Amino acid sequence: MQNITKRFIAATALAGFAAFLGACGGAGGPANTGGAVDPNETAATVNGKTIKMEDVERGVKQQAQGQESKLSPLELAGARLQVLQTLVEQEVMFQKAEKEGTVPSDEEVTAELNKQKTQSGKSADQIDKEMKDAGFTEAAVRDSIKKSLAIQKLIDKITGKIEAPKDAEIEAFYNGNKDAFVKKKGVKLAAIVVDPSNSGEGDTTVDEQSAVIKGNEIIKKLQAGQDFAQVARENSEDQSKFQGGDLGYISEEDMKQTFPAQVVNTLMTAEIGKIITAPMQGKYYILKLQDRSEKDEQVTLDSPGIRQQVIDSLINARKQLLTASYQAVAMNEAKIENYLAKKVVDNPNELSGARPAGASAPAAANTSASPANMANTLIDGSNKPASNANTAAKPAATPAGTTKPVATTPAAPRPAATTPAASPAANRGK
Repeated sequence: MQNITKRFIAATALAGFAAFLGACGGAGGPANTGGAVDPNETAATVNGKTIKMEDVERGVKQQAQGQESKLSPLELAGARLQVLQTLVEQEVMFQKAEKEGTVPSDEEVTAELNKQKTQSGKSADQIDKEMKDAGFTEAAVRDSIKKSLAIQKLIDKITGKIEAPKDAEIEAFYNGNKDAFVKKKGVKLAAIVVDPSNSGEGDTTVDEQSAVIKGNEIIKKLQAGQDFAQVARENSEDQSKFQGGDLGYISEEDMKQTFPAQVVNTLMTAEIGKIITAPMQGKYYILKLQDRSEKDEQVTLDSPGIRQQVIDSLINARKQLLTASYQAVAMNEAKIENYLAKKVVDNPNELSGARPAGASAPAAANTSASPANMANTLIDGSNKPASNANTAAKPAATPAGTTKPVATTPAAPRPAATTPAASPAANRGK
């Protein structure tokens, strides 16, 4: 289950290490902007368990992505409070996990850590360096993974009692949202990506020349009849390689937002199975046309997979609500002392909103980049967005014959358009 609550997912979701390293790489130096703090100072306590300022500062550094110096004291204080709230919520739930016996073994933590490192596509030296630059030790990473796994197991345990919806509920939902169950005109694609840039992520290509050579070698393998998915797993320089290059189903409308017009026209007219090469977003894409819908089509509960998707969506929505409620009760029961917030209240006139001269504001802090998420971004190369704290996920009604993109977008109770937008630009990072 990936859609729960915004802060809760931020503290517990197992995102990818590649995203962590991508955000932290090159962002060295301490977070010392407009108000340095003692890293050993107590920021808060949860039932007597201390959360130190060094954990908060690490989270701020991750959120600012190396641009801490551009934060004003006011902005910095706000970022610290936001990160601390996430840490508090995580600690509350971890303590619940300890009581419920869902804490993973050391062997499970090691297995998860090794899995994340492997999927990052980076060398051990790169991982060590970028972890150090981001202020993480191996012990800190292991601790975050341990907490994430424990809380996820806790979620699975408390939501395991939810029963499947009855037929009447399934049919009522479908009948009330027929406009959402439409398979848009478009195509299903797989891709092998060759990136000429030297990204340092285990790529074998470092410039245009090496990229062209590799691209030609891949084409020869495909022409010789080798399986596209296997070639993608072995050669693609993109996170889609972990799904055999699968990009999912993309509507014609979505393709027009990111694909060159000539490529869109070719995909909408070519025979199924055709291999198409195209330069896009500074990379070389070798695309395989797997399926195509010539027009928008209404799907029904009898269409392949639709009934089960509605069932899964309704169950997930219930799980999100139950998890959010469980967390709310746990927070109410916990004894929390937020010393950082108290310091702000006691000193309201010490915070300036002025930004350093010549500094533009960095991107708004993303609550999905919590310290736990930072370390746990040692996984699959994705940093998935989180849903609103009080919003259940909307059922993802993917029409028959389509494949959901790897990173699905959290949703609200009412379903959105059924066609996944899984374009290379939209959801495939290195």
